[in-house]
Amino acid sequence: MEILPLGDSALLLRVVENFDEDPDVALNKVLAVKHALDAAELPGAIELTSAYSTVAFFYDPVRAVDQGGPASDLLAWFAQRIRDALPSSLNKPPLRALKTSELVEIPVCYDHEFALDLDEVAKRVGIGAREVVDVHSGAEYRVQCVGFTPGFPYLAGLPEILATPRKNIPRREIPAGSVAIGGSQTGIYPIKSPGGWHVIGRTPLLLFNPEKNPPARLSAGDRVRFRPISRDEFERSTS
Repeated sequence: MEILPLGDSALLLRVVENFDEDPDVALNKVLAVKHALDAAELPGAIELTSAYSTVAFFYDPVRAVDQGGPASDLLAWFAQRIRDALPSSLNKPPLRALKTSELVEIPVCYDHEFALDLDEVAKRVGIGAREVVDVHSGAEYRVQCVGFTPGFPYLAGLPEILATPRKNIPRREIPAGSVAIGGSQTGIYPIKSPGGWHVIGRTPLLLFNPEKNPPARLSAGDRVRFRPISRDEFERSTS
C-alpha cells in the first residue's frame, strides 16, 4: 500500500490500485483500513476519511512529536505504525460486504415537479418514466464515499440500464433532497447546491445536520433502498 504526504499534516493511503476491481471488494478494503486505524489510535490522530480507493489520515504534528515521533521524518514514522496496525487479512479474498452495514430506506417522491430530468433520463435510456422509477427504486445501493458537499452520498448499484452521462452544463442550483443520476451512480443532494447530475426525484429526509453527531445521515458502507412515496406523503413528512 502506497503512503504519500498530503500537505504538512496528513497522509494519503492508496489502498486500491486496480480500478476494475469489484466495487464491494474495493470498498471493503478501504473500510478495513479505516476501521483498523480508528482502533489503533495512532499518536496525534485527528481524523480518518475514506474515498473510493484511498484513506486520508489527518494528524497534529506537534502532538505526534510530543508522543515520540521524529520531527525530521514523521512520514516514515507514521508509515511504519500504519502498516503495523493493518490486518494481515487485508489482501486475502474473499472480502465481502460488511455484515454490519446498515440498510437505510430513503423515501423519494418522483413527482414531476421534483423529478426535473425524469423525462430526459427516460428518453436517453429508451424506457418510460414510470419504468425508470420502478428500476431505480427496485435496486439496492451501497454508499461508496461521502463528499462534494457535506453529506452527499455517492451510491454504487445503479442498474446499468439507467446509466446516464452527466449534464454538459450543470445547474446553478439544485434543491436540497434531490435524488439524481450521474453516470453509473446515483446520489442525493443534502443541501442546495450547483450540480450536473440528472434529477429524478426528491426525498423529504434531512441528510445533513451540523448539530448532530455524526452530522451526515449516511456513511461509507451503508446500504440504501429508495421507497417511492406520493406527493401527499412528501408534504406530510416536511410539515
